[in-house]
Amino acid sequence: MDFAYSPKTLDLMERVQAFMDKYVYPNEATYHAQMNAFGVERWQVPAIIEELKDKAKAAGLWNLFLPESERGAGLKNVEYAPLCEIMGRVGFAAEVFNCAAPDTGNMEVLERYGTEEQKRKYMVPLLDGKIRSAFLMTEPAVASSDATNIECDIRRDGETYVINGRKWWSSGAMDPRCKIYILMGKTNRDADRHGQQSQVLVEPGTPGITIERFLPVFGYDDAPHGHAQILFENVRVPVENIILGEGRGFEIAQGRLGPGRIHHCMRTIGAAERALEKMCERLATRVAFGKPVAHQSVWHERIADARISIDMARLLTLKAAWMMDTVGNKVARAEIAMIKVAAPKMALKVIDDAIQAWGGAGVTTDAGLAHAYAGIRTLRLADGPDEVHRAQIAKLELGKQLARHMAKAAE
Repeated sequence: MDFAYSPKTLDLMERVQAFMDKYVYPNEATYHAQMNAFGVERWQVPAIIEELKDKAKAAGLWNLFLPESERGAGLKNVEYAPLCEIMGRVGFAAEVFNCAAPDTGNMEVLERYGTEEQKRKYMVPLLDGKIRSAFLMTEPAVASSDATNIECDIRRDGETYVINGRKWWSSGAMDPRCKIYILMGKTNRDADRHGQQSQVLVEPGTPGITIERFLPVFGYDDAPHGHAQILFENVRVPVENIILGEGRGFEIAQGRLGPGRIHHCMRTIGAAERALEKMCERLATRVAFGKPVAHQSVWHERIADARISIDMARLLTLKAAWMMDTVGNKVARAEIAMIKVAAPKMALKVIDDAIQAWGGAGVTTDAGLAHAYAGIRTLRLADGPDEVHRAQIAKLELGKQLARHMAKAAE
């Protein structure tokens, strides 16, 4: 693996960093002030977001995540990864560059698997940043760590599909700009367990859809994005809304999740870097027992551990991205699983230490650390919980070791 970033990546890193310095960091307070001004009617979009999106688009820093589309930057996973890290330093920054989940994954699904009409109707406005989207897979009634468990029913009736079921943790569904869902359900319960699922496009205003509630994360509503629990009762959509074909849902999901995990992990590393900066700043400026807190040796250990852990997680994530680019997602599945476990756990430790350094202020909204902790804690569950990834890593490792043992015994 070549550890040097390409000239193209270095140029984009410099440009994204300059944009963050000029427009994003100075407007963090503006963003929160505009959100707070909405009061209880928080499912609205702060004006600063759309203003910054216009600036990013004008600067050519738009859709950087999408390698295969003429509207994207044509970056490999390993080239896009460091840009994700820079964006991850501010919670809303990825949206400014039209690189926010779940839209990124949904656009990739439509780009790879969608019909021309599906692309025209939904992908183009998503790529233009005019609408947002949601991905509906998780369900409250089943253990969604196993995607084959899903029970949402999709039945064909003439020229329509009829959908019945309940979804939750539908991130982005509360956003007033959300105009399309990609929903995963079962079309054929008699097929093999990985061939029962399909994915279908559903517009939020379709009759029979009820948003039952929003789901807070440690008390945070994550407005205007939000996470919803949604009921589908005899919801009808045209048969042309199926993606790729019946029974292809699991295949689509697997193709969607690989790049998404790289994005999540690199943004997580960016959040950890920001937390380390805030930790050091606080320690250097607070005096306790007659000297700066930074002079206490326990904090030297915590700072050193944070630096080591962040750099290790970054290198492992870049290795996974590089392998995806060079040998494909299937060969890189162990590395992808490893980063999904390692990055959130690392960041949570760094953020927790930063909260400790800030004392009482750390658990308020003052430093942004509590919100960062809440958001990243969900990543130990999203896109598969740690236990599932650890099981896959162990299975692959045992298989590799067994094959080695058998080969040696046969000599």
